[in-house]
Amino acid sequence: MKVVILAGGFGTRLAEETHQLPKPMIKIGEDPIISHIIKHFRKFNFDKVVICAGYKKDDIEKYFLNEQNIQVVDTGLNTQTAARIKKIKEFINDDENFFMTYGDGLSNVNLNELLSFHKKNNKIATLTAVRPIPRFGHITLKDDKVIKFKEKDFLSEGWINGGFFVLNKKVFNYINDKEDCIFEREPLENLSKDGELMAFKHEGFWHPIDTLRDKNFLNDLFKNGNAPWV
Repeated sequence: MKVVILAGGFGTRLAEETHQLPKPMIKIGEDPIISHIIKHFRKFNFDKVVICAGYKKDDIEKYFLNEQNIQVVDTGLNTQTAARIKKIKEFINDDENFFMTYGDGLSNVNLNELLSFHKKNNKIATLTAVRPIPRFGHITLKDDKVIKFKEKDFLSEGWINGGFFVLNKKVFNYINDKEDCIFEREPLENLSKDGELMAFKHEGFWHPIDTLRDKNFLNDLFKNGNAPWV
């Protein structure tokens, strides 16, 4: 079963780092974040990887040059997420399902449980729903008086898309041929309307690397031996 990783974007919100290298190549510890993601999939014996590269693709190709089970595919510089997925259709071969995730997010999601959930529900797409830790604590006010104070914790309500999808190959029918097709818009919206999108709720660790603050946070976890994804 193939693992598709989107790794072609510009990473503009992390320009301090991405002017030199693509965001998935930013290091957490001694290894780039995309390597951590691949290692997580390998823990569950999913080791056939297709990387959808674009911006500074040569850096990714060079890093994985000697990896036989990793294919780095040039999906274009300005290509949006859905169009990148469409461009690797031929690499899925005869697999009924494949994993897809983003090259800038770490999690300890149980991939076997995710896949079982997807197969049990028999829908085209399953995403991993997560509750991120907000940047700030919460206060509850009555008039001008603070009646409740709570430091940063997981959101008590509301879920967001955490990546780590399982997709049936029928998903390609939901993606048009335009370079600006964004997977998180029309394709996922239409899958939802058609009742073909499920959410696997993950209550454990999940964190993206969108800012320098995120990079430092993940590196601190790794350096102190507290990295839940390892």
